[in-house]
Amino acid sequence: MAIVGAFMVPHPPLIIPDIGRGGEMEIEETTRAYNKVADMVAELEPETIIITSPHATMYADYFHVSPGNAATGSFDRFGAGNVKFLEAYDMELVSQIESIARKQDFPAGTLGEVDRELDHGTMVPLWFIRRKYKGGNIVRIGLSALPLTEHYRFGQIIQKAVDKLGRRAVVIASGDLSHKLQEYGPYGYAPEGPVYDQKIMDVCSRAAFKELFDFEEGFCERAAECGHRSFVIMAGCLDGVRVSATKLSHQDVTGVGYGICTFITGEKDSKRCFLKAYYKDLEKKLERELEAICNKPDPYVRLAYQTVVSYILKGQKIAVPDYVTTEMLNIRAGAFVSIHKNGRLRGCIGTIMPTTDNVAREIIENGISAATRDPRFAPIGPEELKELEINVDVLGRPQDISSIDELNVKRYGVIVSSGMKRGLLLPDLEGVDTVEEQVAIAMQKGGITEDEDIRLQRFEVIRHT
Repeated sequence: MAIVGAFMVPHPPLIIPDIGRGGEMEIEETTRAYNKVADMVAELEPETIIITSPHATMYADYFHVSPGNAATGSFDRFGAGNVKFLEAYDMELVSQIESIARKQDFPAGTLGEVDRELDHGTMVPLWFIRRKYKGGNIVRIGLSALPLTEHYRFGQIIQKAVDKLGRRAVVIASGDLSHKLQEYGPYGYAPEGPVYDQKIMDVCSRAAFKELFDFEEGFCERAAECGHRSFVIMAGCLDGVRVSATKLSHQDVTGVGYGICTFITGEKDSKRCFLKAYYKDLEKKLERELEAICNKPDPYVRLAYQTVVSYILKGQKIAVPDYVTTEMLNIRAGAFVSIHKNGRLRGCIGTIMPTTDNVAREIIENGISAATRDPRFAPIGPEELKELEINVDVLGRPQDISSIDELNVKRYGVIVSSGMKRGLLLPDLEGVDTVEEQVAIAMQKGGITEDEDIRLQRFEVIRHT
């Protein structure tokens, strides 16, 4: 079996009669659509109901999956403590999701649950579903502050886990739309609010999930949307699968957007692998930008840029391209690749002495390391590629010196050694104005203290920017 359906739904507590106490009639259109969703879930008879909720445990850099065999919850904080839930978790599917995530080194799992109680983003959909369908255990999943591409990837992991266990499952993507649709609403009005609602309803009504990546973070923040990341996880759960999409309702009468769409799955469809397609489009765009860079005669920068793009998008180390110069193929030298984003360092890795056959291969190896293995930073994500600036420093052979008087902070880099410890700093760095600062930073990088005997070396670089 597999994921047989998915549903985009809101979670206004007002819609529960014991909470709304008549106020729910204001969003009666949403209620009618919600009941249709419950009917469809009952017809599909899932073994597992997977719910993604913005109000479950959420971390900046980690996707939380609720652990344990069951959880309880109620609407007590909304004045309706009599409306209660007891839901069993599909522990086997949770374990499988966690196992696949671990194998892919993906940040998701059951650690760190802040509150075991079910949240209202989970309970509102369940209130409708359980009136029509009592079967199936649940899996409750939180969102993160990671990029949209990572949310989609997590959906792919969920899909893989469902397929591996042969579960018959549905996905409930719980999330309101913009919270800034009306001046009288609880969050006021922003012009981006109605635009977000119109755009997200259009995208989801067509199941055009690749377009979910086109929603810029700043735009979503100004619109004060709630469920976008939830919808992206759902889209990842449906990756490579044909779906029949239906828009059931959209309301904005409370100042908050409530949208409901349904997605019934069909056959496999390779044309609907949207993350792969997004990466392909992004690579083409970056290649066009690369062509602009290549109008400047610097194959060193071109090689470093192409290395990073290829590895981040495809996980592939490029072969040495035809455009590299004879010099790059014949010279062996240490090289540093420095990556900046919006003027700030994003990664820098290099070699003091050559470790490969030529400087071209040195740049390829160090470009990959700078983008993915600098311990000071998280690996660069695909969504960052268009914002990067990349420099390459090719190092001359180090020369022994007897004192800092032989240094020049603009001309020479410095290597400070003490036994097996060694620290290096490149020349002409912003914020490093004296040789004393240069040496002190190099010592700090090498873990060398002031009371240790040191050896000083200097080197020149050819900088390609």
